[in-house]
Amino acid sequence: MELPNFSLALPEIFIALSAMALLVLGAFRKQEATQGIAILAIITMVVAALLVPAAGGNRAETFGGMFVVDGFAVFSKLLVLVASSLCLVMSINWLVKEKLERFEYPVLVLLATLGMLMMISANNLISLYLGLELQSLALYVLAAYQRDSGRATEAGLKYFVLGSLASGMLLYGSSLIYGFAGTTGFDDLAKVLAHGGIPVGVIVGLVFVMAGLAFKISAVPFHMWTPDVYEGAPTPITAFFAVAPKIAAFSLLVRVMVGPFGELTAQWQQVVIFVSVASMLAGSFGAIAQNNIKRLMAYSSIGHVGYGLIGLAVGDQVGIRGLLIYLAIYLFMNVGTFAIILAMRQKGRLMEGIDDLAGMSKTHPMMAAAMAIFMFSMAGVPPMAGFWGKFYVFMAAVDKGFIALAIIGVLTSVVSAYYYLRIIKVMYFDEPKEALDRGVSGSLSFIMGVNALLILVFTFVPSPLVSSAGAAAASLFGG
Repeated sequence: MELPNFSLALPEIFIALSAMALLVLGAFRKQEATQGIAILAIITMVVAALLVPAAGGNRAETFGGMFVVDGFAVFSKLLVLVASSLCLVMSINWLVKEKLERFEYPVLVLLATLGMLMMISANNLISLYLGLELQSLALYVLAAYQRDSGRATEAGLKYFVLGSLASGMLLYGSSLIYGFAGTTGFDDLAKVLAHGGIPVGVIVGLVFVMAGLAFKISAVPFHMWTPDVYEGAPTPITAFFAVAPKIAAFSLLVRVMVGPFGELTAQWQQVVIFVSVASMLAGSFGAIAQNNIKRLMAYSSIGHVGYGLIGLAVGDQVGIRGLLIYLAIYLFMNVGTFAIILAMRQKGRLMEGIDDLAGMSKTHPMMAAAMAIFMFSMAGVPPMAGFWGKFYVFMAAVDKGFIALAIIGVLTSVVSAYYYLRIIKVMYFDEPKEALDRGVSGSLSFIMGVNALLILVFTFVPSPLVSSAGAAAASLFGG
């Protein structure tokens, strides 16, 4: 029997061992070790990010073909690790201020990140499910982390119940695919389906698998949990939900659709187009009436999922390149925005109303400038980075003949510009009823500054991101 090549899974192994060590350390040191464990968890993810490219960019499999590493996996894993690290950095000060210093928090973030990395490298329906559940179980606990808050407890319960339903649908779909195709490996499935005569049971199973994954990226019609969970969960955890799990689930969805089920593109393409259009419409129009900024960001994320799905609907290398560019820009726009939301305090209390931003340009000019950069970018206003993200997915759709899909994307972008620009108007032109507290923690200031700077870099020098995303997409298609 051939031994597994452990070097391919070095980042995952390192994170798993580190999480276990930090858990033991926390059990002995209790609350006093929380900040130290959080810093060690951040260092762990930085080291893992350095190990990811070392695992190799050329396609290689291990653990009996259940785990795959290629350029696409390397690109997606780096995005997930950056997202998780930034969210953990912005959490440290919040844990202290809210008196929620419990060592389990950074350990749960580490375990959720481990599940995401496993999802990205999944090459079998079984390893897919293991990674997904490892991520999900940690996220259920994180959603309800603030135990004394009724809203957080409700958010955790809703996420758990609906997430369990989605996991059940995915598992049922996987069992149907195995029953009719006789295999769970992605490579073997591709060979079976390439010979034609595709059983109806496989197509039905694929629909269930797509439904389960659509829940994880909060795509319509499986988006109903998003606004409530985003609003109820503590803000740093909402920021984590908004970026890292979405990137991992998107990467997994892409690998499943274009890999084993590439022969069924004509069947799943129509479903992805419908979900994309529905998500863009629901996200754009649903956010208009929101007064809570976290609920607005929830509907915004649903809309962004719709734009990202355009890249998947195209189904070719150019479309996936556009999706990867979009995910990278989406990551920095969202983390920066949530850092500003986390800095919104009045007399020490966290504020979540859009009206609470009034007059920020006078009291916090640098913070208001960073928020303006993020909002212009999210709205897709030229020449901001968000515009380039949308440009690449829309152009991929036009080149493939999906002109109507691109037009709907442009029109919903115009609608969404209303509520993004409304935030800028509130910050710069409205008079505050009560000013936000002065003084922002160093970690939040660092995240705001770095993310705003990166958005500006992507705006004026997009070529490094475009070329690396192109190489990652090419590796997925054997290029």
